[in-house]
Amino acid sequence: MLVKSYGAAVQGIDATVITIEVNVSQGIKFFLVGLPDSAVKESHERILSALTYNNYKFPKQQVIVNLSPADIRKEGAAYDLPLALAILAANEQISSEKLGKYLIMGELSLDGQILPIRGALPIAVKAKESGFEGIILPAENASEAAVVKQFKVYGVNRLEDVVRFMNNEIELTPSTAEPMNNFNHLAEHFDLDFSDVRGQDSIKRALEVAAAGGHNIILVGPPGAGKSMMAKRLPSILPPLSLSEALESTKIHSVAGKMERGTSLLYQRPFRSPHHTVSDVALVGGGSYPQPGEISLAHNGVLFLDELPEFKRSVLEVMRQPLEDRRITISRANFCIEYPASFMLVASMNPCPCGFYNHPERECVCPPGAVQRYLGKISGPLLDRIDIHIEIVPVPFDKLTSAPIAESSEQIRARVIAARKIQEQRFANTQGVHCNAQMTPKLLRQYALPDDEGLEMLRAAMQKLHLSARAYDRILKVARTIADLDGSEKIRAQHLAEAIGYRNLDRGDWAERR
Repeated sequence: MLVKSYGAAVQGIDATVITIEVNVSQGIKFFLVGLPDSAVKESHERILSALTYNNYKFPKQQVIVNLSPADIRKEGAAYDLPLALAILAANEQISSEKLGKYLIMGELSLDGQILPIRGALPIAVKAKESGFEGIILPAENASEAAVVKQFKVYGVNRLEDVVRFMNNEIELTPSTAEPMNNFNHLAEHFDLDFSDVRGQDSIKRALEVAAAGGHNIILVGPPGAGKSMMAKRLPSILPPLSLSEALESTKIHSVAGKMERGTSLLYQRPFRSPHHTVSDVALVGGGSYPQPGEISLAHNGVLFLDELPEFKRSVLEVMRQPLEDRRITISRANFCIEYPASFMLVASMNPCPCGFYNHPERECVCPPGAVQRYLGKISGPLLDRIDIHIEIVPVPFDKLTSAPIAESSEQIRARVIAARKIQEQRFANTQGVHCNAQMTPKLLRQYALPDDEGLEMLRAAMQKLHLSARAYDRILKVARTIADLDGSEKIRAQHLAEAIGYRNLDRGDWAERR
């Protein structure tokens, strides 16, 4: 008897429907075809044990299983459940009436428990788009899939429950999720706050500008100056995720298996901080079975690279294209996968190997040329792609103990949100552009041209600092953001002056000062 059930394969952050055909006929062998990987091939043993444990019979005949389309590689153990149900239906132990109405996914343990899977949200989205009546998947993934509205999502714990549902012996209760009930509350609740930071007003201003325009930023300063502390507080002043951004980020984390159990949606912007020993594949994504890398997991959020010069040169260089295009394309011989990678890069570094170059109180002990070599670990093209370079010095003891309580993240975030609303209105008719950092050269000419005084100032800075054309664009983008924070429609000289001041590492004498 030939029976069909339906599963899904995740490619990138989208899913493709997989038709599982099972034919039971005369013979004694078991065949599984359709480009399965080792985990799928091993499903025979898991299914056999689960069926036997729950008093169901595995056919003592020839079983041929085809996973279609055959040119898409099937990976993982998530096909166990639809395979087991199709085998039971082909052996006439359960009714096949409901089998084709639902997309089914789940890994089976040897006793018939249904274990969680990856990619529940993109699979549920695809199931609804494909016209299925509902989806059956592990109970631990149900709240995530239930984000898809007006669609039946059944979370199940055991194989026996699904079999009885197929035989109309029991009814399953659809899972529901109301992520918007707590969305606003959770989106604005942070454990870290800028009110904890004493002093460092210029650095907080630079981070506010970066957050308002979505700009990349690098903090340069000695150990203990507060670089990491302030970088970790940056998400608390970013605008809250929109629902569409939250769904997109959730899909990426779901595919990568990074969603916490029982979580339906990401409520806050991601903050990823990989160690400097990270490989280039782990950073940008890929592998034998491609998975999202850190830059995609940071999509719509922050990628924090602490001690930037300690990262391998090859790792840093692979970020150049994603920083420009805001997506990463992973190409293999048989397929090509694209992951979104629109993130804010926040980097920190010591100014020299000993860490005390330009320190106001301690002397640098590095030999001549060490500062230039240390900075040289970061290529010029990568520094060009970082909009804001800012030096940070330690807070003196008297200011550390006597400084009043600083502005809270909530106060700073209010100004950032106001600036972002101006940008949303400005780019409302421009697809793919949501903030100033994403402006194209055409948009720069339209929205970021300074007045005559500003142009003269910019010309002098370009000649003195020997800035590249990309640095010119970055200065205009940052100046546009500063003007937005100031509520100014035009970019004025003071806005350009502040933006030029955020290009510290472009100064030719930076590594020569004492």
